[in-house]
Amino acid sequence: MNNERLPDFAPVDPTDGRKLGDWPSKYPPAARRAIRFDACYLAVLLFSAPITMMILWLEYPKDWLALSDGKFKPILKYGFAWLSGGLGGTVFGVKWLYHSVARQIWHLDRRLWRIFTPHISAVLGSIFVVVISSGMLRIFDSQAIESLSLVISVAFLVGLFSDSAVAKLSEVAEILFGVSRAKEKHKGGSTPDETSSTSERKDPESSEIVPGESLPNGNVPGGVEG
Repeated sequence: MNNERLPDFAPVDPTDGRKLGDWPSKYPPAARRAIRFDACYLAVLLFSAPITMMILWLEYPKDWLALSDGKFKPILKYGFAWLSGGLGGTVFGVKWLYHSVARQIWHLDRRLWRIFTPHISAVLGSIFVVVISSGMLRIFDSQAIESLSLVISVAFLVGLFSDSAVAKLSEVAEILFGVSRAKEKHKGGSTPDETSSTSERKDPESSEIVPGESLPNGNVPGGVEG
């Protein structure tokens, strides 16, 4: 097992674990080509998102599709949410790419993550705006989300911190659908009913309760499901 310590992220370790004057790339040519592909892909997304947002803001699609103001308004709103969320995810992907390359932990198997993260962030950004607009998540007033600047800000932050956004949406789902029994077990052990039925049982030849005895199937009562 390789126990070599990885260099910390800057500014904790601005040298990336290198000695002074050690400038050549540590990656072989094939890896450098793959890194350039990842960088070009993210760069295209990084610059195309604001350009597309400008096209939407200038209302070119409205003229191209001959849409009324009422029909174009939701397209503008949720289009900005989609693009802003994708932009946040792209920024996150770019930051992770250059950090992982510098720290020599870049590898090809994470390419799918780098490809799909901006698009997943775009979906989350737009859905988050929809949830706020519906009033289900009362972070802002549902009417306040009509402001395009607020839409862009919220969706970008959702895309940049998509894990936190998913956690918040999970809370909304738990309110709507309840917490699953498996999750309750994972968080707090067995439920009271299960505890009372499994931690104590009667000896078949006496009326006394025998606590902590194994069940017929071999399971130890009161255990937590992993």
